[in-house]
Amino acid sequence: MAAPITDKAFWRLLDKRIDVWVQDGRDRVTDKYPDKFFTVKSGNKAWLEAYGIGTVPNPVAFNGLVMYQDVYPGYHTKIEPKEYAGGIIVQRLLLETDQYDKIEGLATGLGEAMDRLRNDHAVEPFAYCDSTAFTFTVREEAVAIASNSHTTKAVGVSTTYGFDNLSTLAFDAVNLEVLRLQAKGIRNDIGKQMPGNNFDTIIYGPSLGEQVWEVINSQGKLDTADNNLNFQKGRWKAIEIQELDDVENNCNNWGIVDSKAMKQFLIWYDLLKPEFKNTDDFDTLMRKYRSYGIWGWGATGWRWIVWSVVA
Repeated sequence: MAAPITDKAFWRLLDKRIDVWVQDGRDRVTDKYPDKFFTVKSGNKAWLEAYGIGTVPNPVAFNGLVMYQDVYPGYHTKIEPKEYAGGIIVQRLLLETDQYDKIEGLATGLGEAMDRLRNDHAVEPFAYCDSTAFTFTVREEAVAIASNSHTTKAVGVSTTYGFDNLSTLAFDAVNLEVLRLQAKGIRNDIGKQMPGNNFDTIIYGPSLGEQVWEVINSQGKLDTADNNLNFQKGRWKAIEIQELDDVENNCNNWGIVDSKAMKQFLIWYDLLKPEFKNTDDFDTLMRKYRSYGIWGWGATGWRWIVWSVVA
């Protein structure tokens, strides 16, 4: 257990001569990413399960008898939420003698810390898109969200083409078009193209902010004397995720998503939304503040993203 926050450690809070107080780390975090990227569900089940259903095949020529076709199952996904808690202990005497009401304000930091952790978890589909080590999820397909080894349960379907959503290309205008075409080539579980997919958003970290802005906003093509119009202008939305640059070897990684399909296939499950409580210990006269929440997320499919892990 951490040491209590006492008047001996923060004795200057008792001195009314201090004119300015600066508090480190107060970054005014908000719980912004779950709603942006996920369909958010709540409930009281210990885990959440999803099961895919395959695509109905195209009809065939009628020769006097209807040919009934097979529909194959998809893959099972299990989301197992985890518990998270934090707390601080404050000496009652310090609370009463704090001349600036700063210590009581520390309790709000528990909320910011909780939001920061939830945001960190909510960017995992991008920060660890090529990893099979999932924080909350057991996936039957057993490959990463972005992989060149996706499979299907449909019998006789080749996965040579259209089952790869992983790239290694650095971001620029040319490679953005390469990823767009890769996304257009994604096939469904029976190996048919998906003309309804609409990859409309670029996901990236701050290190790529300037490049992304130039590529999707320039009137003409970049770095050329020709007066050709920029094909990518007006085609994309852009979402910069600051946390991506915090992940080791991740600052140059980027990808494109179908934002509508993303919200369909990414599930955030709040078993217990964050709650905050406080109490006074009768004997020690210490005030305890704590936060507690239970949540998890899972990806029930992969056809909403093409991600580039830059070598």
